[in-house]
Amino acid sequence: MNLSILYEDNHLLLVEKPVNIPVQADNSGDLDFLTMLKEDIKVRYQKPGNVYLGLVHRLDRPVGGVMVFAKTSKAASRLSDMLRRRVIERNYLAVVHGKIDQKNGQLVHYLFKDKRKNHVYAVSKDHNQAKKAVLEYEVIDSKDNLSLLSVNLITGRPHQIRVQLSTIGHPLYGDQKYGKHLNKVGQQIALWAHSIHFEHPVKKEPLDLYSYPPNKDPWKLWDSILQQKVGTI
Repeated sequence: MNLSILYEDNHLLLVEKPVNIPVQADNSGDLDFLTMLKEDIKVRYQKPGNVYLGLVHRLDRPVGGVMVFAKTSKAASRLSDMLRRRVIERNYLAVVHGKIDQKNGQLVHYLFKDKRKNHVYAVSKDHNQAKKAVLEYEVIDSKDNLSLLSVNLITGRPHQIRVQLSTIGHPLYGDQKYGKHLNKVGQQIALWAHSIHFEHPVKKEPLDLYSYPPNKDPWKLWDSILQQKVGTI
């Protein structure tokens, strides 16, 4: 696989995750992204033995886009702390069904993950396993009863964007789990990890990295907008 490396130094590796590849080993037995990256580092730098690469955050298997990995344990520890303090800004692009009346908004839900079913539900905040989930969104444009959104993730819960947008009646295009009543089997989910912004955990320099979805349905409806780098919005 040809890897798209966005940034790399002795401490960090930022790379574009392809769609439909698990981030780490799972029950499917399919080759995972973390293993691919370790093997790539081993080959490129001719490293003997095991390669250290810290998994800092995750993306759902069908989702592509920018991810950050730590090449040292010190960087991994500092990045994990930054995530806890919510000082790493993560922005996503999403295409949802329907037109959202409010151009900008914040969504707050309480989510429960049924680990046995690998399904997340919006529940009452009084639920004994509920975790608060917060995101902010901006409607960039709407066409053909679809809307292109910019989403800032405030908390990082499993399936959060997918569940919250479905809960308000606007499931993601192609989402077979949380929008199967509107989506066709075989459609690719339209959720993309577009950008990540944070201070380098060692060098203390600002890092701003961007990744753009492929020019395929439904993204190509907004090809002209995406070419203008919507991450600057």
